[in-house]
Amino acid sequence: MSFFKVDEKLKAVSETALKKCTEQFSAIDGITEYNQQKVLAAFINNGVSESHFAGSTGYGYDDRGRDILEKVFADCVGAEASIFRHSFASGTHTLTVALFGILRPGDTMLCVTGRPYDTLIGVLGIDGHTDGSLKDFGIAYDQVDLKNDGTVDIETAEKKLKEKHYAVAYIQRSRGYSLRPSLSVSEIGRIARAVKKVSPDTIVMVDNCYGEFVERLEPTEVGADLMAGSLIKNPGGGIARTGGYIAGRSDLVEKCGYRLTAPGVGLEVGASLGMTRELFLGLFSSPHVVGEALKTAVFTAALFGELGFKVNPSYDEPRADIIQTVLAGNDGALIAFCRGLQSGSPVDSFAAPEPGDMPGYDSKVIMAAGAFTLGASIELSADAPLREPYAVWMQGGLNFHSAKVGIMLAAQKMLEEGHISM
Repeated sequence: MSFFKVDEKLKAVSETALKKCTEQFSAIDGITEYNQQKVLAAFINNGVSESHFAGSTGYGYDDRGRDILEKVFADCVGAEASIFRHSFASGTHTLTVALFGILRPGDTMLCVTGRPYDTLIGVLGIDGHTDGSLKDFGIAYDQVDLKNDGTVDIETAEKKLKEKHYAVAYIQRSRGYSLRPSLSVSEIGRIARAVKKVSPDTIVMVDNCYGEFVERLEPTEVGADLMAGSLIKNPGGGIARTGGYIAGRSDLVEKCGYRLTAPGVGLEVGASLGMTRELFLGLFSSPHVVGEALKTAVFTAALFGELGFKVNPSYDEPRADIIQTVLAGNDGALIAFCRGLQSGSPVDSFAAPEPGDMPGYDSKVIMAAGAFTLGASIELSADAPLREPYAVWMQGGLNFHSAKVGIMLAAQKMLEEGHISM
Protein backbone atom coordinates (compact mmCIF):
# COMPACT_ATOMS: atom_id res chain seq x y z
CA MET A 1 0.00 0.00 0.00
CA SER A 2 2.98 2.26 -0.52
CA PHE A 3 1.10 4.50 -2.96
CA PHE A 4 -1.94 5.05 -0.73
CA LYS A 5 -2.48 6.43 2.75
CA VAL A 6 -3.89 3.67 4.92
CA ASP A 7 -3.74 3.45 8.70
CA GLU A 8 -1.10 1.00 9.94
CA LYS A 9 -3.57 -0.76 12.24
CA LEU A 10 -5.91 -1.23 9.29
CA LYS A 11 -3.06 -2.69 7.25
CA ALA A 12 -2.40 -5.20 10.00
CA VAL A 13 -6.05 -6.25 10.07
CA SER A 14 -6.03 -6.64 6.30
CA GLU A 15 -3.04 -8.98 6.48
CA THR A 16 -4.89 -11.13 9.00
CA ALA A 17 -7.94 -11.13 6.75
CA LEU A 18 -5.90 -12.04 3.69
CA LYS A 19 -4.35 -15.06 5.44
CA LYS A 20 -7.84 -16.33 6.23
CA CYS A 21 -8.69 -16.28 2.52
CA THR A 22 -6.01 -18.76 1.40
CA GLU A 23 -8.25 -21.82 1.19
CA GLN A 24 -11.06 -19.94 -0.53
CA PHE A 25 -8.69 -18.38 -3.07
CA SER A 26 -7.37 -21.83 -3.94
CA ALA A 27 -10.90 -23.13 -4.50
CA ILE A 28 -11.69 -20.13 -6.71
CA ASP A 29 -8.57 -20.81 -8.79
CA GLY A 30 -9.79 -24.36 -9.37
CA ILE A 31 -13.18 -23.19 -10.63
CA THR A 32 -11.54 -20.51 -12.78
CA GLU A 33 -9.26 -23.05 -14.44
CA TYR A 34 -12.17 -25.39 -15.17
CA ASN A 35 -14.33 -22.64 -16.65
CA GLN A 36 -11.45 -21.18 -18.66
CA GLN A 37 -10.83 -24.57 -20.24
CA LYS A 38 -14.56 -24.93 -20.96
CA VAL A 39 -14.64 -21.55 -22.72
CA LEU A 40 -11.43 -22.25 -24.64
CA ALA A 41 -12.82 -25.59 -25.83
CA ALA A 42 -15.99 -23.86 -27.07
CA PHE A 43 -13.89 -21.41 -29.08
CA ILE A 44 -11.79 -24.19 -30.59
CA ASN A 45 -14.71 -26.54 -31.30
CA ASN A 46 -16.56 -23.79 -33.17
CA GLY A 47 -13.55 -22.82 -35.25
CA VAL A 48 -13.38 -19.16 -34.21
CA SER A 49 -11.17 -17.28 -36.66
CA GLU A 50 -9.94 -13.74 -37.19
CA SER A 51 -12.47 -13.38 -40.00
CA HIS A 52 -15.28 -13.66 -37.44
CA PHE A 53 -14.26 -10.30 -35.96
CA ALA A 54 -15.43 -8.39 -39.03
CA GLY A 55 -18.50 -6.29 -38.33
CA SER A 56 -21.70 -5.91 -40.28
CA THR A 57 -23.96 -2.93 -40.91
CA GLY A 58 -27.53 -2.37 -41.97
CA TYR A 59 -29.67 -5.46 -41.54
CA GLY A 60 -26.72 -7.62 -40.58
CA TYR A 61 -27.70 -10.53 -42.84
CA ASP A 62 -25.24 -13.44 -42.88
CA ASP A 63 -23.10 -12.05 -40.04
CA ARG A 64 -20.90 -15.11 -39.52
CA GLY A 65 -19.08 -13.69 -36.50
CA ARG A 66 -22.31 -12.89 -34.67
CA ASP A 67 -23.72 -16.34 -35.37
CA ILE A 68 -20.56 -18.20 -34.33
CA LEU A 69 -20.32 -16.14 -31.14
CA GLU A 70 -23.83 -17.22 -30.18
CA LYS A 71 -22.93 -20.87 -30.82
CA VAL A 72 -19.79 -20.48 -28.69
CA PHE A 73 -21.71 -19.05 -25.76
CA ALA A 74 -24.41 -21.71 -26.03
CA ASP A 75 -21.70 -24.36 -25.78
CA CYS A 76 -20.13 -22.59 -22.79
CA VAL A 77 -23.36 -22.84 -20.81
CA GLY A 78 -24.68 -26.16 -22.09
CA ALA A 79 -27.59 -24.61 -23.98
CA GLU A 80 -29.11 -25.50 -27.34
CA ALA A 81 -28.96 -21.89 -28.57
CA SER A 82 -28.24 -18.37 -27.40
CA ILE A 83 -28.54 -14.68 -28.19
CA PHE A 84 -25.34 -12.84 -27.22
CA ARG A 85 -25.51 -9.29 -28.50
CA HIS A 86 -24.72 -5.66 -27.83
CA SER A 87 -28.27 -4.70 -28.81
CA PHE A 88 -29.59 -5.40 -25.30
CA ALA A 89 -29.46 -2.18 -23.28
CA SER A 90 -29.18 -3.79 -19.84
CA GLY A 91 -29.87 -6.93 -17.85
CA THR A 92 -33.40 -5.70 -17.15
CA HIS A 93 -33.96 -5.15 -20.88
CA THR A 94 -32.69 -8.67 -21.60
CA LEU A 95 -34.98 -10.23 -18.99
CA THR A 96 -37.88 -8.19 -20.38
CA VAL A 97 -37.25 -9.44 -23.92
CA ALA A 98 -37.12 -13.01 -22.62
CA LEU A 99 -40.36 -12.72 -20.62
CA PHE A 100 -42.26 -11.02 -23.42
CA GLY A 101 -40.83 -13.62 -25.79
CA ILE A 102 -42.14 -16.68 -23.96
CA LEU A 103 -45.31 -15.33 -22.30
CA ARG A 104 -48.62 -14.66 -24.03
CA PRO A 105 -51.79 -12.76 -23.03
CA GLY A 106 -53.75 -14.82 -20.51
CA ASP A 107 -50.61 -16.51 -19.16
CA THR A 108 -49.49 -16.31 -15.55
CA MET A 109 -45.90 -16.40 -14.36
CA LEU A 110 -44.85 -17.58 -10.92
CA CYS A 111 -41.76 -16.13 -9.27
CA VAL A 112 -40.57 -18.77 -6.82
CA THR A 113 -37.89 -16.56 -5.23
CA GLY A 114 -40.14 -13.90 -3.72
CA ARG A 115 -40.33 -10.29 -4.85
CA PRO A 116 -37.95 -9.70 -7.75
CA TYR A 117 -35.21 -7.11 -8.04
CA ASP A 118 -36.36 -3.50 -8.01
CA THR A 119 -35.97 -2.74 -11.71
CA LEU A 120 -38.18 -5.69 -12.72
CA ILE A 121 -41.19 -4.46 -10.75
CA GLY A 122 -42.20 -2.02 -13.49
CA VAL A 123 -41.77 -4.73 -16.12
CA LEU A 124 -44.21 -6.96 -14.27
CA GLY A 125 -46.65 -4.12 -13.62
CA ILE A 126 -47.09 -4.89 -9.93
CA ASP A 127 -46.27 -1.40 -8.66
CA GLY A 128 -49.25 0.40 -10.16
CA HIS A 129 -47.32 1.65 -13.19
CA THR A 130 -48.64 -0.74 -15.80
CA ASP A 131 -48.15 1.12 -19.09
CA GLY A 132 -46.22 -1.23 -21.37
CA SER A 133 -45.80 -3.86 -18.64
CA LEU A 134 -46.64 -7.55 -18.77
CA LYS A 135 -49.80 -6.74 -16.82
CA ASP A 136 -50.76 -4.24 -19.51
CA PHE A 137 -50.66 -7.11 -22.00
CA GLY A 138 -52.88 -9.36 -19.90
CA ILE A 139 -50.10 -11.42 -18.34
CA ALA A 140 -50.63 -12.09 -14.64
CA TYR A 141 -48.03 -12.38 -11.88
CA ASP A 142 -47.87 -14.50 -8.76
CA GLN A 143 -45.07 -15.28 -6.34
CA VAL A 144 -43.96 -17.65 -3.63
CA ASP A 145 -42.58 -15.78 -0.66
CA LEU A 146 -39.27 -16.95 0.72
CA LYS A 147 -39.07 -18.77 4.02
CA ASN A 148 -37.99 -16.88 7.12
CA ASP A 149 -34.41 -18.04 6.57
CA GLY A 150 -34.40 -16.64 3.03
CA THR A 151 -34.53 -20.00 1.27
CA VAL A 152 -37.00 -21.01 -1.44
CA ASP A 153 -40.27 -22.52 -0.26
CA ILE A 154 -40.42 -25.39 -2.75
CA GLU A 155 -43.37 -27.05 -1.01
CA THR A 156 -45.58 -23.97 -1.47
CA ALA A 157 -44.40 -23.63 -5.07
CA GLU A 158 -45.38 -27.24 -5.77
CA LYS A 159 -48.79 -26.64 -4.18
CA LYS A 160 -49.42 -23.59 -6.36
CA LEU A 161 -48.33 -25.45 -9.49
CA LYS A 162 -50.76 -28.28 -8.69
CA GLU A 163 -53.66 -25.87 -8.17
CA LYS A 164 -53.11 -23.69 -11.25
CA HIS A 165 -51.21 -23.76 -14.50
CA TYR A 166 -48.31 -21.33 -14.71
CA ALA A 167 -46.65 -20.70 -18.05
CA VAL A 168 -43.34 -19.71 -16.46
CA ALA A 169 -41.65 -20.48 -13.15
CA TYR A 170 -39.19 -17.64 -12.62
CA ILE A 171 -36.04 -17.94 -10.51
CA GLN A 172 -33.84 -15.01 -9.53
CA ARG A 173 -30.43 -16.45 -8.77
CA SER A 174 -28.90 -13.42 -7.07
CA ARG A 175 -30.13 -11.74 -3.91
CA GLY A 176 -30.85 -8.30 -5.37
CA TYR A 177 -31.29 -5.70 -2.62
CA SER A 178 -32.03 -8.32 0.00
CA LEU A 179 -30.03 -10.40 2.46
CA ARG A 180 -31.35 -13.77 1.39
CA PRO A 181 -28.81 -16.33 0.15
CA SER A 182 -28.04 -16.34 -3.54
CA LEU A 183 -28.99 -19.61 -5.19
CA SER A 184 -26.38 -22.18 -6.10
CA VAL A 185 -26.68 -24.02 -9.38
CA SER A 186 -27.50 -27.22 -7.52
CA GLU A 187 -30.36 -25.47 -5.70
CA ILE A 188 -31.65 -24.09 -9.01
CA GLY A 189 -31.54 -27.63 -10.37
CA ARG A 190 -33.54 -28.88 -7.38
CA ILE A 191 -36.18 -26.19 -7.95
CA ALA A 192 -36.33 -26.95 -11.67
CA ARG A 193 -36.84 -30.66 -11.03
CA ALA A 194 -39.60 -29.93 -8.52
CA VAL A 195 -41.38 -27.66 -11.01
CA LYS A 196 -41.13 -30.17 -13.86
CA LYS A 197 -42.33 -33.03 -11.68
CA VAL A 198 -45.58 -31.20 -10.92
CA SER A 199 -45.98 -29.24 -14.18
CA PRO A 200 -43.81 -30.60 -17.01
CA ASP A 201 -44.82 -27.95 -19.55
CA THR A 202 -44.06 -24.98 -17.27
CA ILE A 203 -41.01 -23.11 -18.54
CA VAL A 204 -38.28 -22.70 -15.92
CA MET A 205 -36.57 -19.37 -16.49
CA VAL A 206 -33.60 -18.07 -14.51
CA ASP A 207 -32.35 -14.53 -14.02
CA ASN A 208 -28.68 -15.50 -13.98
CA CYS A 209 -27.22 -12.01 -13.45
CA TYR A 210 -24.04 -11.97 -11.32
CA GLY A 211 -23.81 -15.78 -11.37
CA GLU A 212 -22.11 -16.72 -14.65
CA PHE A 213 -18.87 -18.74 -14.25
CA VAL A 214 -19.01 -18.57 -10.45
CA GLU A 215 -19.50 -22.35 -10.39
CA ARG A 216 -18.57 -25.14 -12.79
CA LEU A 217 -22.12 -25.50 -14.09
CA GLU A 218 -24.79 -23.06 -15.28
CA PRO A 219 -28.58 -23.26 -14.73
CA THR A 220 -29.15 -24.46 -18.30
CA GLU A 221 -27.06 -27.53 -17.47
CA VAL A 222 -29.25 -28.59 -14.53
CA GLY A 223 -32.79 -28.24 -15.87
CA ALA A 224 -33.49 -24.55 -16.57
CA ASP A 225 -35.22 -24.08 -19.92
CA LEU A 226 -34.04 -20.50 -20.35
CA MET A 227 -31.76 -18.02 -18.64
CA ALA A 228 -30.74 -14.43 -19.24
CA GLY A 229 -28.11 -11.98 -18.06
CA SER A 230 -26.07 -8.87 -18.76
CA LEU A 231 -22.78 -8.51 -20.64
CA ILE A 232 -21.61 -5.66 -18.42
CA LYS A 233 -21.62 -8.20 -15.63
CA ASN A 234 -19.78 -11.52 -15.58
CA PRO A 235 -19.89 -12.87 -19.17
CA GLY A 236 -18.65 -9.64 -20.75
CA GLY A 237 -15.38 -9.99 -18.90
CA GLY A 238 -15.11 -6.25 -18.27
CA ILE A 239 -14.53 -5.72 -22.00
CA ALA A 240 -18.04 -5.67 -23.46
CA ARG A 241 -19.32 -2.11 -23.43
CA THR A 242 -22.99 -3.08 -23.36
CA GLY A 243 -25.25 -6.01 -24.14
CA GLY A 244 -26.97 -9.05 -22.77
CA TYR A 245 -27.63 -12.71 -23.46
CA ILE A 246 -30.45 -15.24 -23.51
CA ALA A 247 -29.65 -18.95 -23.63
CA GLY A 248 -31.55 -22.20 -23.40
CA ARG A 249 -33.90 -24.33 -25.47
CA SER A 250 -33.69 -23.44 -29.14
CA ASP A 251 -37.47 -22.99 -29.56
CA LEU A 252 -37.60 -20.54 -26.65
CA VAL A 253 -34.53 -18.64 -27.83
CA GLU A 254 -36.18 -18.33 -31.24
CA LYS A 255 -39.30 -16.82 -29.64
CA CYS A 256 -37.10 -14.32 -27.79
CA GLY A 257 -35.42 -13.44 -31.08
CA TYR A 258 -38.80 -12.53 -32.55
CA ARG A 259 -39.38 -10.22 -29.61
CA LEU A 260 -35.91 -8.67 -29.89
CA THR A 261 -36.34 -7.84 -33.59
CA ALA A 262 -39.59 -8.74 -35.34
CA PRO A 263 -41.81 -11.82 -35.85
CA GLY A 264 -40.70 -13.75 -38.91
CA VAL A 265 -37.32 -12.03 -38.88
CA GLY A 266 -35.81 -12.97 -35.55
CA LEU A 267 -32.09 -13.50 -35.20
CA GLU A 268 -31.36 -13.33 -38.92
CA VAL A 269 -30.88 -9.58 -38.53
CA GLY A 270 -28.95 -7.40 -36.17
CA ALA A 271 -25.80 -5.65 -37.32
CA SER A 272 -22.78 -6.21 -35.09
CA LEU A 273 -21.31 -2.76 -35.93
CA GLY A 274 -17.72 -3.83 -35.34
CA MET A 275 -18.33 -4.96 -31.74
CA THR A 276 -17.97 -8.69 -32.31
CA ARG A 277 -14.25 -8.83 -31.46
CA GLU A 278 -14.72 -7.28 -28.02
CA LEU A 279 -17.65 -9.60 -27.25
CA PHE A 280 -15.50 -12.61 -28.17
CA LEU A 281 -12.63 -11.24 -26.09
CA GLY A 282 -14.90 -10.41 -23.16
CA LEU A 283 -16.40 -13.89 -23.14
CA PHE A 284 -12.95 -15.46 -23.34
CA SER A 285 -11.71 -13.32 -20.44
CA SER A 286 -14.77 -13.76 -18.25
CA PRO A 287 -13.82 -16.89 -16.24
CA HIS A 288 -10.60 -15.23 -15.06
CA VAL A 289 -12.25 -11.87 -14.36
CA VAL A 290 -15.06 -13.56 -12.43
CA GLY A 291 -12.42 -15.34 -10.36
CA GLU A 292 -10.79 -11.99 -9.53
CA ALA A 293 -14.17 -10.56 -8.55
CA LEU A 294 -14.82 -13.55 -6.29
CA LYS A 295 -11.45 -13.08 -4.57
CA THR A 296 -12.36 -9.43 -4.02
CA ALA A 297 -15.66 -10.43 -2.44
CA VAL A 298 -14.04 -13.02 -0.17
CA PHE A 299 -11.39 -10.54 0.98
CA THR A 300 -14.04 -7.89 1.65
CA ALA A 301 -15.99 -10.33 3.80
CA ALA A 302 -12.87 -11.33 5.73
CA LEU A 303 -11.69 -7.75 6.26
CA PHE A 304 -14.99 -6.25 7.37
CA GLY A 305 -15.74 -9.32 9.45
CA GLU A 306 -12.45 -8.69 11.29
CA LEU A 307 -13.52 -5.06 11.75
CA GLY A 308 -16.71 -6.13 13.51
CA PHE A 309 -19.28 -5.72 10.74
CA LYS A 310 -21.92 -8.22 9.76
CA VAL A 311 -21.23 -9.52 6.27
CA ASN A 312 -23.18 -11.78 3.96
CA PRO A 313 -21.92 -14.22 2.87
CA SER A 314 -19.02 -14.80 5.26
CA TYR A 315 -15.55 -15.24 3.79
CA ASP A 316 -15.65 -19.03 4.10
CA GLU A 317 -19.15 -19.67 2.74
CA PRO A 318 -19.72 -21.17 -0.73
CA ARG A 319 -20.48 -18.51 -3.36
CA ALA A 320 -23.24 -18.51 -5.95
CA ASP A 321 -22.63 -15.00 -7.31
CA ILE A 322 -20.07 -12.19 -7.16
CA ILE A 323 -22.02 -9.99 -4.73
CA GLN A 324 -20.79 -9.22 -1.23
CA THR A 325 -22.97 -7.47 1.34
CA VAL A 326 -21.60 -5.41 4.21
CA LEU A 327 -24.05 -4.13 6.82
CA ALA A 328 -22.77 -0.61 7.45
CA GLY A 329 -25.32 0.07 10.18
CA ASN A 330 -26.32 3.61 9.27
CA ASP A 331 -26.49 5.93 6.27
CA GLY A 332 -23.29 7.79 7.22
CA ALA A 333 -21.19 4.64 7.28
CA LEU A 334 -22.79 3.46 4.05
CA ILE A 335 -21.99 6.73 2.28
CA ALA A 336 -18.41 6.68 3.64
CA PHE A 337 -17.89 3.14 2.29
CA CYS A 338 -19.01 4.15 -1.19
CA ARG A 339 -16.93 7.34 -1.21
CA GLY A 340 -13.84 5.47 -0.06
CA LEU A 341 -14.32 2.81 -2.71
CA GLN A 342 -14.78 5.47 -5.37
CA SER A 343 -11.48 7.08 -4.36
CA GLY A 344 -9.71 3.85 -5.25
CA SER A 345 -11.27 3.60 -8.70
CA PRO A 346 -9.20 3.99 -11.88
CA VAL A 347 -11.86 6.27 -13.37
CA ASP A 348 -13.44 9.27 -11.62
CA SER A 349 -11.56 8.64 -8.40
CA PHE A 350 -11.99 12.30 -7.52
CA ALA A 351 -15.78 12.10 -7.51
CA ALA A 352 -17.72 11.93 -4.25
CA PRO A 353 -20.85 9.76 -4.66
CA GLU A 354 -24.10 11.29 -3.46
CA PRO A 355 -27.43 9.52 -2.83
CA GLY A 356 -29.95 10.26 -5.56
CA ASP A 357 -33.02 9.04 -7.38
CA MET A 358 -32.55 6.33 -10.00
CA PRO A 359 -35.07 4.93 -12.50
CA GLY A 360 -36.62 1.70 -11.27
CA TYR A 361 -35.80 2.23 -7.59
CA ASP A 362 -38.24 3.34 -4.87
CA SER A 363 -35.65 4.95 -2.58
CA LYS A 364 -32.54 7.06 -3.02
CA VAL A 365 -29.51 5.06 -4.10
CA ILE A 366 -25.83 5.77 -3.63
CA MET A 367 -23.40 4.19 -6.04
CA ALA A 368 -19.64 3.95 -6.29
CA ALA A 369 -18.83 3.17 -9.88
CA GLY A 370 -15.47 4.38 -11.08
CA ALA A 371 -15.57 2.05 -14.03
CA PHE A 372 -14.43 2.05 -17.65
CA THR A 373 -17.96 1.03 -18.64
CA LEU A 374 -20.85 2.91 -17.06
CA GLY A 375 -22.73 0.64 -14.70
CA ALA A 376 -20.48 -2.39 -15.23
CA SER A 377 -21.01 -4.58 -12.19
CA ILE A 378 -18.07 -6.82 -13.08
CA GLU A 379 -15.84 -3.81 -12.41
CA LEU A 380 -15.37 -2.86 -8.77
CA SER A 381 -18.52 -1.06 -7.69
CA ALA A 382 -20.89 -0.73 -4.77
CA ASP A 383 -24.41 0.48 -4.46
CA ALA A 384 -27.01 0.71 -1.78
CA PRO A 385 -30.49 2.10 -1.26
CA LEU A 386 -30.65 4.47 1.69
CA ARG A 387 -33.03 2.38 3.72
CA GLU A 388 -32.89 -0.26 6.40
CA PRO A 389 -30.76 -2.29 7.01
CA TYR A 390 -28.23 0.22 5.53
CA ALA A 391 -26.34 -2.52 3.74
CA VAL A 392 -23.98 -1.94 0.85
CA TRP A 393 -23.92 -4.41 -2.01
CA MET A 394 -20.46 -4.62 -3.53
CA GLN A 395 -19.47 -6.52 -6.62
CA GLY A 396 -16.80 -6.87 -9.23
CA GLY A 397 -13.09 -6.28 -9.52
CA LEU A 398 -11.25 -6.69 -12.83
CA ASN A 399 -8.16 -7.75 -10.94
CA PHE A 400 -7.84 -8.51 -7.27
CA HIS A 401 -4.75 -6.43 -6.54
CA SER A 402 -6.40 -3.22 -7.73
CA ALA A 403 -9.74 -4.08 -6.15
CA LYS A 404 -8.03 -4.74 -2.82
CA VAL A 405 -6.88 -1.10 -2.79
CA GLY A 406 -10.45 0.07 -3.30
CA ILE A 407 -11.69 -2.07 -0.42
CA MET A 408 -8.91 -0.80 1.84
CA LEU A 409 -9.72 2.83 1.00
CA ALA A 410 -13.40 2.17 1.76
CA ALA A 411 -12.39 0.97 5.23
CA GLN A 412 -9.98 3.90 5.61
CA LYS A 413 -12.73 6.42 4.84
CA MET A 414 -15.02 4.80 7.38
CA LEU A 415 -12.20 4.89 9.92
CA GLU A 416 -11.53 8.58 9.31
CA GLU A 417 -15.20 9.43 9.78
CA GLY A 418 -15.51 7.48 13.01
CA HIS A 419 -17.52 4.50 11.73
CA ILE A 420 -14.68 2.12 12.60
CA SER A 421 -12.89 2.20 15.94
CA MET A 422 -9.46 0.63 16.35
